[in-house]
Amino acid sequence: MSITHRPARPRGRARRSPLAALALALACAAAPLHAADLPATPSAPTLAPAPAGTVPPDPLRSPSWDVMVRGFLSDHPVVFDDRVRVFLPTYAEDALNVPVQVDARALDGVTRILVVADLNPIPRLIEYRPVHAKPEISFRFKVEQSTPVRAAVLAGDGVWHVGGGWLTASGGGCTTPSLGTGSKQWSDVLGQVSARLWPRPDGGSRLRLRTMHPMDTGLAAGIPKFYIELITLTDDAGRELAQIEPWEPISENPMISIDLDTTGPVRIIGRDIQGNRITGWVTP
Repeated sequence: MSITHRPARPRGRARRSPLAALALALACAAAPLHAADLPATPSAPTLAPAPAGTVPPDPLRSPSWDVMVRGFLSDHPVVFDDRVRVFLPTYAEDALNVPVQVDARALDGVTRILVVADLNPIPRLIEYRPVHAKPEISFRFKVEQSTPVRAAVLAGDGVWHVGGGWLTASGGGCTTPSLGTGSKQWSDVLGQVSARLWPRPDGGSRLRLRTMHPMDTGLAAGIPKFYIELITLTDDAGRELAQIEPWEPISENPMISIDLDTTGPVRIIGRDIQGNRITGWVTP
């Protein structure tokens, strides 16, 4: 296994804190997520989908459910479906690093997975588009208060299939400055990529990817938003394997795990909202 990367050339920002070294050490030591480690959230049984643009009754009784539908899901019919499995803790012990795993492998023809936290000040967490990859993703995010966490999966039938559950949290994660804010060394590690591939029993491979980035939400006083906006994964022939769009609430130095249909090398190409490029290369 080998990895190459080129650190981004930073633009328009010059702060990270003296705790950056500690943050790096903790991120490196973080264990990958496994479904067995997290409780599955209950979902409603599959019902007939509501027509596009209408808001079906919410089994989680969220006060913001209609806003989520009209803001993110109005382009297709919506149905609650227990085949969309969302694994997350009952209580967020660390509001800056809440682990989530979404598994939609029971659905056919999945083209998009959108994960939202209804009551976060920035509800959209991540969008994942598996091309030659399994419809399953693990990541960590920042939470501001107790909230429903949902995965909306656009399947081959043209319907948003939704699953999720409530997360209890004391909160504050979205308005807390990143640990790296204020450090003079932030530019030395910005955009650095570390990754690893593991073979899977089905013939594919699991990719775990970590990118050094503060992922500032813009909600902490005096710190503008600054986050990765796109990561594209391709094979060594340039064929697209998957696209990932992280949003502001994704945890600092984001670590993301997905399962690919291929077993060969993977090229990592991305950018943040200030145009800093992210590049990497990982081999089995």
